[in-house]
Amino acid sequence: MSPHHEHEFEAAPGLPEPLPRGERLIWQGSPDWVQLAIHAFHVRKLAIYFSAMLAVQWLYLLGEPGAALLMPLLTSAIMASLALLLLGATAWFAARTTLYTLTDRRIVMRIGVVLTLTLNLPLKQIGGAALKPQADGHGDIALSLAGTDRIAYLNLWPHARPWQLKRPQPSLRCLPVAAAVGERIQQAWLAANPQAAALVGMPAAAPVASPLAEPASRPVREHGMPSAA
Repeated sequence: MSPHHEHEFEAAPGLPEPLPRGERLIWQGSPDWVQLAIHAFHVRKLAIYFSAMLAVQWLYLLGEPGAALLMPLLTSAIMASLALLLLGATAWFAARTTLYTLTDRRIVMRIGVVLTLTLNLPLKQIGGAALKPQADGHGDIALSLAGTDRIAYLNLWPHARPWQLKRPQPSLRCLPVAAAVGERIQQAWLAANPQAAALVGMPAAAPVASPLAEPASRPVREHGMPSAA
């Protein structure tokens, strides 16, 4: 029996068609679903909010007889827990169905829980990248696009830089070892854009060493590629 995966239409995981001859796969990865739940679906903030609301409700009902106090609190606690559970499940599905791919020519984002969308972002059309660190070496890498082409924010979410509505930025969300991935993207960009790198005084990089073993975790730092003119 042949192996089965969820995206049978893909020529390879995360790729709608085989890589052209000469294009090399450098890295693939997916979001950490717990960090995605915290930072994209705001589960932690909502848990704090629901806890505060339960405390306010308890103070309001204080002095009521047992059942009149406990039943409303129990109902509210169940509804809050159900909401948090649904958001956590959505984050898990979003992480499970997402695959980011870096080659020496482009970044491919396969995203979408119900309707799958595959975005091909050529490195020559990426104007810059910025790392937003999170806990334990996780982080977001937001990509700014050169030129006039734009991708709708709603098509990207949650794989978009938060609140960048006018000029949406595709983002690789909640990546483990995000700083190391950012360095790989930077090296691939420099190799693909030697003339642009020279204009801003950065040496063109040698081709990025091949695939997919992640380097050991290192301290996360803010870094990015130069913005293209």
